[in-house]
Amino acid sequence: MQPSALRPVFTSLRVGLHVLVVGLTIFVVARAALAGGEQVVATAILAIAFIGTYVVGVVTAHQVVTPWMRAGWLVMLLGLWLGLSALTPDAAFLAFPLFFLELHVLPARYGVPLVALTFILSVWSTTSHLGFAAGSIVGPFIAAGVAIIIGLGYRAMAVESRERQALILDLLATREELAAASREAGTLAERERIAREIHDTVAQGLSSIQLLLHAAERDVDDAPTRDKLRLARETAAENLQETRRFIRELTPPALDSQTLPAALRRLTEATSEQARQSGSRTRISFTTSGEPLPLPMSIEATLLRIAQGSLSNVLKHADAARAELTLSYLGDEVALDVVDDGVGFEPTIVDAAHADGESFGLRAIRQRAERLGGTADVESTPGGGTALSVRIPAVPA
Repeated sequence: MQPSALRPVFTSLRVGLHVLVVGLTIFVVARAALAGGEQVVATAILAIAFIGTYVVGVVTAHQVVTPWMRAGWLVMLLGLWLGLSALTPDAAFLAFPLFFLELHVLPARYGVPLVALTFILSVWSTTSHLGFAAGSIVGPFIAAGVAIIIGLGYRAMAVESRERQALILDLLATREELAAASREAGTLAERERIAREIHDTVAQGLSSIQLLLHAAERDVDDAPTRDKLRLARETAAENLQETRRFIRELTPPALDSQTLPAALRRLTEATSEQARQSGSRTRISFTTSGEPLPLPMSIEATLLRIAQGSLSNVLKHADAARAELTLSYLGDEVALDVVDDGVGFEPTIVDAAHADGESFGLRAIRQRAERLGGTADVESTPGGGTALSVRIPAVPA
């Protein structure tokens, strides 16, 4: 938390009040000792008790204490002060710091009346010892007025300081959110730029190579050479397909103009069409459940990429007749499930492939989910299909 600019002012006022209480108490005892008499010992005892009670309250001020405990502490100080006032008229000097304590410890609706009562008691104490005099009333009256003005001003400054501190924290949080949004926007822009560069260079080059090899294949009569050209053309076609998949990974379906379910539905339809054109028997469906919740761009983009990778794995490896993509809003988390009835696999073998640096698709899915505090679990048995379940905390946008 950023320190308040008014903290030195508040610290100086508190230290000044402590010095004033201790100094005036010592002054009262010293005056009683110089005057002599039977009240010296009693005055010293009450003064020590007064200072001790005050120190205990100051030490425990930052601990968890109830308002009633604070009020009780203040009543004890007032009681000890009244005892000193009964012994010596000099105790009236302690009324000045007591005014500040009362306004600091109690709410204004209680503190101001208590200051007035303390003023009356101070006048009574002085006049009972020294007799009536104008100074006995004017002095405490001015002190009480000054204390009320300074005390209420201190309270207003404290409130303004807390409000300003809260505003500063809000501004810092907003700045962090803007910085995160800017980083995210920059990341997305850079991914799109890389995707365009790959499309305009590598993908176009592979496409040209494929066409040239296909033309050369038609013009060659030698069977072994033609087989080699065909193999090279098929290799270029496979790499072109992988390059296009990589471009799709870098540029997920647009989310600016549609919701996440709509984007996933569009992805499912596009993947089904791709499967149909490639001769695959896989048919893919999409369903949603729960109350849709607007999510940050980072979560929606991650779920889209996970869905892309999962459906790509289904088309490549599952040989499934049906696959189902399900998006579920579960209150405090969002779930993405991909289930197919394909050939399945042995999870222990896949884990070993992870350790060897293979099976990058599933590993990338897990890393993406874990990056957002989520999990990705895979259940599969040979011949029994595969189920991928991704859970990510649902942070509202």
